[in-house]
Amino acid sequence: MNILVTGASRGIGAATYELLKSRGHNAVGHSTSGTAELIAGDLADPEAPRRIWSEALDRLGGRIDALVNNAGIYEAVDAAASDEEWQAGWTRTLTINLQAPADLCRLAVAHFREHDGGRIVNVASRAGWRGDSPQHWHYAASKAAIVGMTKTIARAYAAEGVLAFAVAPGFTVSEMTDEYLQGRGGAAIVADIPLGRVATTDEVAEVIRWLATEAPASATGSTIDVNGASYVR
Repeated sequence: MNILVTGASRGIGAATYELLKSRGHNAVGHSTSGTAELIAGDLADPEAPRRIWSEALDRLGGRIDALVNNAGIYEAVDAAASDEEWQAGWTRTLTINLQAPADLCRLAVAHFREHDGGRIVNVASRAGWRGDSPQHWHYAASKAAIVGMTKTIARAYAAEGVLAFAVAPGFTVSEMTDEYLQGRGGAAIVADIPLGRVATTDEVAEVIRWLATEAPASATGSTIDVNGASYVR
């Protein structure tokens, strides 16, 4: 399969990108600054999603079978911040975490409808179900919206072979969080997880791989939780 993965330079995205390639898929990855291998694109730029999609199409010979919307940010903004800081934080987070994935989904849906179907996997978050910290209203809102968008796409286009899924990780081990988990903050996080540990990026990547390539069509619209039972629905 030909698959585009956004945010493929680190964490869940990098693990997903490498796993897909190791399983024989033609994966194209994206990152903000790009590399010799990854497509560059700052998702804060409204024109970036179309450029990323177009370059991925070129690299994959004009056909994309699956889109993995993984790229996102987790930046704090305090409710006591100035109006300007508060609104800027919301605008930036919603642009990168919601508008850019929506733009890519729109392009993917149009492409898939012309090519007998395709799959979308959107990376949401446990925060979309249970909320987040007092500094992350905007992050939780963006991820809840991703879930709603995924369900809408699934309901609207299933008859045309366009399948849409979401993954909702909890706290995940990555190069960005390892130091924190080894400190005082990690104990509180693990204490909130019945499994007794946080998820690994490889575990989340495996769920994404399955949804993007193997999950039965009847599962379209589903959100898979990967959080060690720290939030169950």
